[in-house]
Amino acid sequence: LLEKMADISLKEAALIVGVVAACYWNSLFCGFVFDDVSAILDNKDLHPSTPLKNLFQNDFWGTPMSEERSHKSYRPLTVLTFRLNYLFSELNAVSYHFLNLVFHVVVCIVFLKVCKLFLDNRSSLVASLLFAVHPIHTEAVTGVVGRAELLSSIFFLAAFLSYTKSKGPDNSIVWTPIAVTVFLVAVATLCKEQGITVVGICCVYEVFIAQGVSSLLDTAVQILRGKGSIPFSMLQTLLKLIVLMFSTLLLVVVRVQVIQSQLPVFTRFDNPAAVSPSPARQLTFNYLLPVNAWLLLNPSELCCDWTMGTIPLVESLLDVRNVATLTFFCFLGSLMVFSLRYPGDSSKTVLMALCLIVLPFIPASNLFFPVGFVVAERVLYVPSMGFCILVAHGWKKLSNKSVLRKISWVCLAAVLFTHALKTLHRNWDWESEYTLFMSALKVNKNNAKLWNNVGHALENEKNFERALQFFLQATQVQPDDIGAHMNVGRTYKNLNKTKEAEESYMIAKSLMPQIIPGKKYAARVAPNHLNVYINLANLIRANESRLEEADQLYRQAISMRPDFKQAYISRGELLLKMNKPLKAKEAYLRALELDRTNADLWYNLAIVYIELKDPAEALKNFNRALELNPTHKLALFNSALLMQESGDARLRPEAKQRLLHYVKEEPQDSNGYFNLGMLAMDDKKDMEAEAWMKKAIRLQPNFRSALFNLALLYSQTGKELMALPVLEDLLRYYPDHTKGLILKGDILMNQKKDIVGAKMCFEKILELDPNNVQGKHNLCVVYFEEKDLIKAEKCLVETLALAPHEEYIQRHLNIVRSKIASLGAMEQSSFPSDGTAAAEAKKNSFQNLKEAKSEKTTTQSTVDNKEHSKNKKPTEKSTVDKETPKKSTKEIKEIEKKRVAALKRLEEIERILNGE
Repeated sequence: LLEKMADISLKEAALIVGVVAACYWNSLFCGFVFDDVSAILDNKDLHPSTPLKNLFQNDFWGTPMSEERSHKSYRPLTVLTFRLNYLFSELNAVSYHFLNLVFHVVVCIVFLKVCKLFLDNRSSLVASLLFAVHPIHTEAVTGVVGRAELLSSIFFLAAFLSYTKSKGPDNSIVWTPIAVTVFLVAVATLCKEQGITVVGICCVYEVFIAQGVSSLLDTAVQILRGKGSIPFSMLQTLLKLIVLMFSTLLLVVVRVQVIQSQLPVFTRFDNPAAVSPSPARQLTFNYLLPVNAWLLLNPSELCCDWTMGTIPLVESLLDVRNVATLTFFCFLGSLMVFSLRYPGDSSKTVLMALCLIVLPFIPASNLFFPVGFVVAERVLYVPSMGFCILVAHGWKKLSNKSVLRKISWVCLAAVLFTHALKTLHRNWDWESEYTLFMSALKVNKNNAKLWNNVGHALENEKNFERALQFFLQATQVQPDDIGAHMNVGRTYKNLNKTKEAEESYMIAKSLMPQIIPGKKYAARVAPNHLNVYINLANLIRANESRLEEADQLYRQAISMRPDFKQAYISRGELLLKMNKPLKAKEAYLRALELDRTNADLWYNLAIVYIELKDPAEALKNFNRALELNPTHKLALFNSALLMQESGDARLRPEAKQRLLHYVKEEPQDSNGYFNLGMLAMDDKKDMEAEAWMKKAIRLQPNFRSALFNLALLYSQTGKELMALPVLEDLLRYYPDHTKGLILKGDILMNQKKDIVGAKMCFEKILELDPNNVQGKHNLCVVYFEEKDLIKAEKCLVETLALAPHEEYIQRHLNIVRSKIASLGAMEQSSFPSDGTAAAEAKKNSFQNLKEAKSEKTTTQSTVDNKEHSKNKKPTEKSTVDKETPKKSTKEIKEIEKKRVAALKRLEEIERILNGE
């Protein structure tokens, strides 16, 4: 047989490459769909910042193997190839699909080499071409997560080829190929679990092909009769099989240790037959075998999801579908009898083809453990190899007969052409999630999961009205589908129909399994279904009167599952809203015990410490969040603000770097540029501050603090007239901005000499706030400038009543009264008409006018992809300094030039960041 295994010619390889390219070129235009979202888009193990060791600690989807919600699919080498894709192209889907296409070409070529062990060159090429174009492979090749099948198949076939070289002259053992086989089996298993089944194929090959079962039986009979001893060749064969079996056992033990002896949690929606009573379970599982065989034989109706109600249970022996099961087993049995009873190359070919069909399918057959699907097209990737060998072998038999030669070639050409055309057309279904699931609904309308998935695709496009129609249809198809009712509730919430949303969540909650004493709750429900408590609580906590009710729901979720991390996170956010920071701290610390690598958790804990007035500890937690996720936007922003507000000049450079990083991540957020402007003002970099403020205003023309502080900056740098248009914009958006009115009145009175305009500003302030000391005092100054001393005196008396401890008001009142008493000596008054008094009053009014920095304190949450905000309220500090001793006119003018040197701080603003 080894002599039959010729090398692959360049023409054969080129033909295979050309055929695969012709069938799968359009897969390069497909995106990430279905399981790709979890395995690629949401999988942090692909990111370079994630330690490589995590790939060997987490499952295929990035979930730690130790967690109960883990799928227990351990494929670190496949994830490693995804990570390499990410390293070179991040989330560019083209590179992922291209690599899958390349791997499929490699599988086809290696498969051709395997075929040449059992078929002639022409039949081997036919089998390889049929395998290359078979439509059943679109899920494995065009779906990115199908790479697990592709990689496992490469090493699966390579391990088998290596084992075929382990027989030396005189039936001796060549150990190097065996060692390579064991290594390749381990690699195949680390790509996907079914790789380990190649050991069974090697054993069948050794017993039935390499040694010949008839000779082994004859020798065994002679030994049992006492007519001979065990031949050395048989001992060598046994030794080879023992080594293989021991290696397999070792791999199984390691695999069991990796999953920590826990099977994944599946629900009856994933695999209804797995939780059905006898005989429905056995009858259904047996019926699924001919269903899979029919997909290989007639791949005309393909579906990406065969779970839930796709295939109704076979609950009775009288079900007509049992005929298909019986027919399948009869056909399979006849092939087995033929391959074992009749010697010759043909029987050996059939035997190895059957092994390739049956053994790799065993892990997906539900015989030894339940799986999370009913039928999955991608698991037929390796079994289809045996099918293709059978078809090629049968075609060879037909084509050797002169009568059927032409028709056999015509049929072969028709099969290859139609299969290639179907594959090409099927690839377009994987272009987007919407096209994929709509194509599935054409095949099967009884699967609620498909209706849900179409709804999700529309929901991602913000088409909530249409999405709701599909979610509602899912509840009609499967009334007890908890996830469908949750989807309806979430969509109603997005449509601002809170009453309907709550009703849907309550229905989903009522469908949850009831607690049974002595039985573990988590084993009877999918972990994501517990999110119904989170979603319902998040909905009702918008009502301030129902916060305790929301907290009860979070605690109920935690009582059902103490390791439910998201419940602690959401409860921590609620406790912050309820002004219970110490309890929120406890919730976040508990969540951190479950997951210390979650940057959002460290960020939320930092927010708690801000509430607890512990900025140093808050900064430590911000820094920990950034160690785990250097691009965590809110941690970058808020830690920079914390550094800026600390007053420590040593922290300013780092604060600036974090803000620059933030605006790189969020170039459309005006708050980042505004705070960069504030840092520049603190560092006396006026031109830089002006540029940042202008950029913030361009992005947000009504940015209150940016407008005011830009005007303040102009006033500080002697550009008072440039400040006026900015103040006009500010007051157009915010007519009641008191400090803007004060600053505008100051500039009008002292720069423009527009007493009337200044008076209007100060009167407007008093309309808004009759007790505003600054505005009233400045209005008194206007009356004095208008030479209405009686009105000025009355005004100052009223102002002094508002602020009886302000010495400068009393002093100005004494000066006015003195002026009134000496009407004949006005030119010697301490309030000369040249504006000196106004300048002094203005200094006292404006010296500590300030706007405080904007601040974000948004906590992070993952349920329904929501961010729930906890914001510090804005405060505006505006105090009046005591008047300094009386100065000369010259000294007062010098003070006028420097009057804004103390205007350094900014107004706090609220900003809530949220998204879905």
